[in-house]
Formats: sequence, C-alpha cells, structure tokens
Amino acid sequence: MYFYFSDKVVLLFDFWNVHTPAGMVLSVLVVLLLAVLYEAIKISKTKLLRRMILAIPTTLSQESLREPEPGAVNSNLGQQNTTSKRWFLYHISQSLLHVVQVVIGYLVMLVVMSYNTWIFLGVIVGSALGYYVAYPVFTVR
Repeated sequence: MYFYFSDKVVLLFDFWNVHTPAGMVLSVLVVLLLAVLYEAIKISKTKLLRRMILAIPTTLSQESLREPEPGAVNSNLGQQNTTSKRWFLYHISQSLLHVVQVVIGYLVMLVVMSYNTWIFLGVIVGSALGYYVAYPVFTVR
C-alpha cells in the first residue's frame, strides 16, 4: 500500500463515501476535529489525574494516629467516606475519558489507514493544533 492524492475515498463506513473536492474538504475538516478532540481528551485526562492526586491525602497525619476522642470518631469516618467517594468519582471519570479516547483513537487510526494523503494531513494538522490549543487551556490553574 502507498499514500495517494485523490478526492475519492471511502472513510470508516459505506455511507461516508467522498466523490467531490468539496466532500474531501469537509471530510478533512471532520477528521481534523476528531484529532483535536483526541488531543483535548488526552490532556484533560492528565489534568484530571493531577487533580485526583492533589485531592486525595496520601499519608496519615500524626493526629489521625492518636487515640480518637469520643466525638471525633464520627468525623474521621465521615472524612474517610468522603475521600473514598471522591476517589471513586475521579476513577469513574478517568475510566470514561479513557474509553472515549480509545474509541476516537481507533477511529482516527482507521481513517489514516485509507492511505489518502489529504486525510492523513488532516490528522497530522489536527493533532498538532489540538495539542497546541488544549495544552495551555487545560494546564491553566
């Protein structure tokens, strides 16, 4: 197989059949947006992981190792319950973002496997543009 320049291609499904230059431009834009979305999800996953690490305590403090007072037992259990709920929500969010990222990644890979040069360039530009735009947006505190 080799890459070719053409305005005729079938992408992913039979109904995505491109026959005209205008259809190719529209398809390249759609693929470009898919690549941008992939990069945005990738960056947002790392930001969510960072927030998860900062939100959940990693060590036991000296106060929690002392003998609990009668009134403090319930508050300590409530704090542990809140921490585990927060961790669970972060974990579910990470898992869902991962599934979406994998699905979009495979779709982009299959689009590239059409070996159409215009589509390939759309993926490359979309990936670069997505990283360029998403990295500063999602890394701002």
